[in-house]
Amino acid sequence: MDKCDVLIAGGGPAGSACAWSLRRSGLDVLVLDKATFPRDKVCAGWITPPVLTALRVDPEQYASRRTFQPLTGFRVGLIGEDDFVDVNYAHPVSFGIRRCEFDEYLLRRSRARLQLGQPVASIRRDGARWIVNGTVSASMLVGAGGHGCPVARTLNERIDRAPLIAAQEVECEIDSRAASSFAVAAERPELYFCRDFKGYGWCFRKEGHLNVGFGRLDPRALPRATLEFVGFLKRRGKIPVDWSPRWRGHAYLLAGPGRRTAVGDGVLLAGDAAGLAYAQSGEGIRPAIESGLLAATTIVEANGDYSSNRLIAYEERLRKRFGVSSLERLVSLALPEKLSAVVARRAIGSPSVVRHVVLDRWFLHR
Repeated sequence: MDKCDVLIAGGGPAGSACAWSLRRSGLDVLVLDKATFPRDKVCAGWITPPVLTALRVDPEQYASRRTFQPLTGFRVGLIGEDDFVDVNYAHPVSFGIRRCEFDEYLLRRSRARLQLGQPVASIRRDGARWIVNGTVSASMLVGAGGHGCPVARTLNERIDRAPLIAAQEVECEIDSRAASSFAVAAERPELYFCRDFKGYGWCFRKEGHLNVGFGRLDPRALPRATLEFVGFLKRRGKIPVDWSPRWRGHAYLLAGPGRRTAVGDGVLLAGDAAGLAYAQSGEGIRPAIESGLLAATTIVEANGDYSSNRLIAYEERLRKRFGVSSLERLVSLALPEKLSAVVARRAIGSPSVVRHVVLDRWFLHR
């Protein structure tokens, strides 16, 4: 039996950030993941400066051998309409990364022990310890395996009530000879919202790669809405008319009312396993990293007593950091859905609202 202080199920940003912080505090940490790294993780993939600060990542060192695209502006519009708003900043406000590179970098840097290519097949409680796969014994268990995390299923028997986002994405390398066929500026991602504001699509250059994706609150409408979005991009000349990518899909839960319980005796959930993606943008990298760090702080403070009473402070930290604000809740209750869509459509046409609300507040969290 392999014993450790903390077993983390999931080696993505949440698990890696938690492991990195715990190892800095001297705990023995084992990360278990069904994938081998580097893994092919499709994601729009941009990170804001606070992510680098929180993880103490040196941008120059990271960029020396990996994709690291500075973003200094955005183009925002509605799908099917010709009008759009260009917002430009005087300095980089975000950076485009590839998840296959970023996730491996964080995982290896954590200095945790790794068991990769090993899915979680069984979880059981044995006194004050967790036994995973019949081979690993841990005092503390962290679920960081995404929306379908087995640790999250163990902790949450009820059906999820939080809003579910479904997305389809593709990321491909752009041959230098064909680069002119993709009319998207590398430093300026393009975001286009649905008219009912239940989803949006993006077209995003990361140095020599292109990422196109579409996410929506109504999963049943996703395939048709994605095709409409791609057709819109082709008509605008953003991508070649004969471009036919192989889509990959995934789903995740949004932060807010109805999200999963994230604390139990000897167990915490972080990142997508806890349902923490930002409600307005669906972005999950920064919430994953910040929740992983908060989980590590809570575990260290518990000082070996991992009862739920000692760990419950983590729930309060999540609520303060990712809960829906009272103003946002008031607006959602006061405005009928159809009226909300009308207000939102007019807002997208306002450069000031697009910059200070849609981008600064919803997407960049400045």
